[in-house]
Amino acid sequence: MVEFYAPWCGHCQSLAPEYAAAATQLKEDGVDDVVLAKVDATEENELAHQFDVQGFPTVYFFVDGEHKLYNGQRTKEAIVTWIKKKTGPSVHNITTTEEAEKILTSNEKVVLAYLNSLTGPESDELAAASRNEDDLSFYQTVKPNVAKLFEIDADAKRPALVLLKKDVEKFNHFDGKFEKSAISEFVFANKLPLVTTFTRESASVIFESQIKKQILLFATSNDSETVLPVFREAAKSFKGKLIFVYVQLDNEDTGKPVAEFFGVSGDEPKVIGYSGNDDGKKFFLDGEVTLDKLKAFAQGFVDDTLKPFYKSEPIPETNDGDVKIVVGNNFDEIVLDESKDVLLEIYAPWCGHCQSLEPIYNKLARHLRGIDSIVIAKMDGTTNEHPRAKSDGYPTILFFPAGNKSFDPVTVDTDRTVVAFYKFLKKHAAIPFKLSKPASTPKTEGSDPKDSSESGSTKELKDEL
Repeated sequence: MVEFYAPWCGHCQSLAPEYAAAATQLKEDGVDDVVLAKVDATEENELAHQFDVQGFPTVYFFVDGEHKLYNGQRTKEAIVTWIKKKTGPSVHNITTTEEAEKILTSNEKVVLAYLNSLTGPESDELAAASRNEDDLSFYQTVKPNVAKLFEIDADAKRPALVLLKKDVEKFNHFDGKFEKSAISEFVFANKLPLVTTFTRESASVIFESQIKKQILLFATSNDSETVLPVFREAAKSFKGKLIFVYVQLDNEDTGKPVAEFFGVSGDEPKVIGYSGNDDGKKFFLDGEVTLDKLKAFAQGFVDDTLKPFYKSEPIPETNDGDVKIVVGNNFDEIVLDESKDVLLEIYAPWCGHCQSLEPIYNKLARHLRGIDSIVIAKMDGTTNEHPRAKSDGYPTILFFPAGNKSFDPVTVDTDRTVVAFYKFLKKHAAIPFKLSKPASTPKTEGSDPKDSSESGSTKELKDEL
């Protein structure tokens, strides 16, 4: 296994101790035919290019010269489990209590089946289910004393199966039909903790899960003693459907940044539903956090009946500038006006590229102020949201053509100059327009110098063209 990394990469720095611990664990477990290695891609550019490394860290598993991308969780246990599955049997036999105790000590989560035989149809169904879970170890036994260590009654009807987690909900007992699909469904629903505490290490587990919808509880460590048990109880009803996440508000390292990202302020417990990074919709639970309200909120989230929340600054009292100010609550009125071609910049106040663009954007708006069918607008993407304003970075410039607002906007990928923006609008505007001829009004005493300079703005743009 080879990790391509960059020394400055924060994700690489987080992976480093887990990667090293995985190498140590594999050695201790007697897996001597696998080597974990690292390549500094900033030094070995040609090698990184050869293997199409486009981000950091990129981890490949090599077998006989062929490589496969590792997409698992970036934890010691996940790496070790994944490698063992690729290099050995998918299900391991346990025949002694000594083996069982070692497994119980060293693994965060395991699946154990108590079977009538270590070979045959039951074992085959277990093996088939195990191949769907690269980050989870599967074991089987026929020994009653081993089964007992895993909380399976020695006299239990076989086949029996249990999923063990180092969590408040330690054991989950399977009670379905012993076949691949039912076992897979049970494992998928129960392998995560009832509530995952948000940390740097657990972030990838949360955001890279197949379960995209998350319920997040924001609470201080003191308040968590009261609300976390309620939150955990609600989670029991939504295994495999939602991920329940606790964010500690008074944790400066992770709690504060996550709260800021979701627009959570104050210290009172708050619950948010988040649809995941693909569309980023947020839903807020109003009022006190109770079990009944949590379960109703979560069910509404699963059923897609909740109304999403979008951040918005107050609507400006006046909006007479050449560049119109858009906020979340006036987005529909300005940007989705079917009678207007709208150019929208989504910016961040701290963004240097946005600051460099501002005089150019203002100049463009000044040139086009007399064309009623065109609106030049901007929105602070850090304090305002709208489902039609998706930004991959700052600045993002989107064009919404008149009469066509139900379709996705056009991303403006052109030079950031007045002329380039003008040519883009000339080509893509749904309503044809042309620059009006500037009036050659002589200067008179008391006239506003600004008006005089603006009267020549159209000529200036035509000269540039």
